[in-house]
Amino acid sequence: MQGIKNKETFNELVQGSEPVIVKFTADWCPDCRRMDMFIDEIIADNNQYKWYELNKDELPEIAENHDVMGIPSLLIFQDGQKKAHLHSANAKSPEQVTAFLEEQK
Repeated sequence: MQGIKNKETFNELVQGSEPVIVKFTADWCPDCRRMDMFIDEIIADNNQYKWYELNKDELPEIAENHDVMGIPSLLIFQDGQKKAHLHSANAKSPEQVTAFLEEQK
């Protein structure tokens, strides 16, 4: 998963007509490390999305602007709009993440 390091890159990626998923994370987050253990298989099964990672601590204003209160959170963007948001409380297992993605189809 490619990392987003600045606001300009984030804005450019979410403006596209293709859907993108941004995983909001932080280095200190144990639930984020747990998600890292299962997310690769989910990414492979959902390659209709471009997947990116954003460290909430490095770009807090982006997280705040998109109501990311907990991490990890998965947000789907397309055409500059947030289309869906999987909040951290519901992103703790592969089944929860997969169900969220199935709802978006």
